[in-house]
Amino acid sequence: MFTPPDPYWLRPMARHDLPEVREIDRLSFPTPARAGMFEHELEQNNIAHYLVLGRMGGDNGRLNPIIGFTGFWLIADEIHVSTIATHPQWRGRGLGELLLLALLFESYEHPATMVTLEVRRSNTVAQRLYRKYQFEEVGTRLRYYRDTGEDALLMTMPSLNARYFQFLENQQAALFQRLRSEA
Repeated sequence: MFTPPDPYWLRPMARHDLPEVREIDRLSFPTPARAGMFEHELEQNNIAHYLVLGRMGGDNGRLNPIIGFTGFWLIADEIHVSTIATHPQWRGRGLGELLLLALLFESYEHPATMVTLEVRRSNTVAQRLYRKYQFEEVGTRLRYYRDTGEDALLMTMPSLNARYFQFLENQQAALFQRLRSEA
């Protein structure tokens, strides 16, 4: 499993994480996930994979609350990113990128050949991150988001090959250096 640099930690999401995950979800999206959605994903959806991100804190090494999470579905040979979110207090520090990177490295643990996602047309910050990781816009889902009627851009990273893995390792080295210098 992908291991972030100290003081951050990453692990599979568990049921006891859900109050914190729901709060981050509520603060991150115009319409939070419906009641029971995360429970269903963890307990009944065998194609779902979720991770939570936290940070070691304090002098006693106690784990701080969860500061972000990500999830994907493995559908045939495709990883479909379902969500990436960081607590608003932790944004702008490279942690969304850390979650995406963890998800992309985890893609190599499954029989996946490509990664897809939808992103709000207005979410230019996320689009920049996805383009940095070589995702390409391949289509539009009209009025995809029911809450606002906003379109979603469909983005794909079509080749989980050895060359892309090397690219991810280079991105990881740069991001880890940044995270260590800001810790």
